[in-house]
Amino acid sequence: MRILVVDNYDSFVFNLVQYLGQLGVDADVWRNDDARLSDEAAVARQFDGVLLSPGPGTPERAGASIPMVRACAAERTPLLGVCLGHQAIGVAFGATVDRAPELLHGKTSSVHHGNTGVLQGLPDPFTATRYHSLTILPESLPPVLQVTAQTRSGVIMGVRHTELPIHGVQFHPESILTEGGHRMLANWLADCGWERNDTLVRRLENEVHAAVRPYFPAGPTATDRTSA
Repeated sequence: MRILVVDNYDSFVFNLVQYLGQLGVDADVWRNDDARLSDEAAVARQFDGVLLSPGPGTPERAGASIPMVRACAAERTPLLGVCLGHQAIGVAFGATVDRAPELLHGKTSSVHHGNTGVLQGLPDPFTATRYHSLTILPESLPPVLQVTAQTRSGVIMGVRHTELPIHGVQFHPESILTEGGHRMLANWLADCGWERNDTLVRRLENEVHAAVRPYFPAGPTATDRTSA
C-alpha cells in the first residue's frame, strides 16, 4: 500500500508520519510545492491514499492542497485532511474558511461526534488538541460535505464527503493529548485498503495513555476555557 503525505511546511507532519509508521505504513512525504504534484490526477492514481498535513496560512496558499482534494475526488482516492488540510477540503468543495471564534494553539477541547467515518470507535465526547485560528464556516458548508464533529458551541471539528472517501479533522490526531489519534488514522487507512489490526491499535492507544498518565492522572481533559 502506498500513502502520500503532502507536507504543508508544518512541524507536525513527521508526528503524523510516525503514527502511520507505528501502524505499519511507510508513507512518502512530498512538500506541497513539489514538482511531482503538478499532475494531481496522476498522483491520485499512483497512491492508495493521500493525507494533507497541517500547516501555516490559508488553504488557498497551501500549494497543491486544494487541487489534490479535487483530483482525489475525481479518482475516488481516499483522502484525509488535518487542520489546514481539513480546511482545504472545505474550500475545494465550495465552503468558506474564515476566522475562528477563538484562536487556539496547543489547547484542548471537548469534541462531540456521531461515531461515523474516521471517528468510529472514539468516546463521545473526546479530547482533542487544537492549533488553528481559521475554521470552516458552518453556514457555508455545501450539501456534499457532512459535519462529523463539532465543539459544544458549534465550531466544526470534522467533515466527510457524503459519497466519496474524503475526511477532514480540524484538530491534530497526532498530538499526544488527543484521544484516539491512532484509531482515527487506522479508520482512514482501512478506507485505503489497510488490513485492520485492532489489537495493534489498542496497544498504541494504551502506550499513549501511559505516557500521558504521569502528567494527567485522570487523563487529558478539555479546559473550561476551550471546552466550547
